[in-house]
Amino acid sequence: MSRSDLALTLRDTWIVGAGYIPLGLAFGMYAVSLGIPWWWIPIFSITLYAGSMQFVAAQLITGGAGFLTIAITTFFVNFRHVFYGISFPLRRMKHPLARAYGIHALTDETYALLSTRDPNTLSGRRVFFTELINHLYWISGTTVGALIVHWAHFDATFMSFALTSLFIVLAIDAYRANPRPFIVVAAFACAAVGLVVGQKLMLIVSLVSFTVVVVLWVLRTAAHVNPDDASDSSENFLPYSTEDMP
Repeated sequence: MSRSDLALTLRDTWIVGAGYIPLGLAFGMYAVSLGIPWWWIPIFSITLYAGSMQFVAAQLITGGAGFLTIAITTFFVNFRHVFYGISFPLRRMKHPLARAYGIHALTDETYALLSTRDPNTLSGRRVFFTELINHLYWISGTTVGALIVHWAHFDATFMSFALTSLFIVLAIDAYRANPRPFIVVAAFACAAVGLVVGQKLMLIVSLVSFTVVVVLWVLRTAAHVNPDDASDSSENFLPYSTEDMP
């Protein structure tokens, strides 16, 4: 990798590090406070690497949740990544191992950085090192956070607020980008249903019911779209802009 490519990559990713490191610190401190050995934290960050899902996984694992519960929750929480692959410049990385890592290390922030760049200006090395550097930010933050609690021996379970705050900010940003009051009302309604009906399985019940509601709403709305306007209207239902597609 040339110095110019490295400089561009560091310039692009420093803002991600500014978010990943403090959030990683919070996760590492929180997970160790739940009783997870500190050395598991970098392993989680290397193999799982799914910010918000790592918070959820720590709660599920220490709470005695079964494998099926963890698998279903992970599927719904990270389902959005299926759509990221459509406009992500993965094809720039030629080596199979690099592509495999590229799929593994694809996060919201990395997608936001790379999908908005002109694919023709991105080399495979730049895509790879963008993902790698972002990953290293996260590993560093979570490991340091874990060691802080391991050495200082204090209760940092209050750090769970970081996950709630993260989802609130993401929800606000999503609403600002595409304001749809019905979706907000549906989300609260599904959460209430999950709380009453699902109880211990509240998250799964809420996510499944919300997914069903959104799919039905999209199908119903699409059915009333004029065929002549379909190409323009379809962009309202996609989690990305067709202008970003390669």
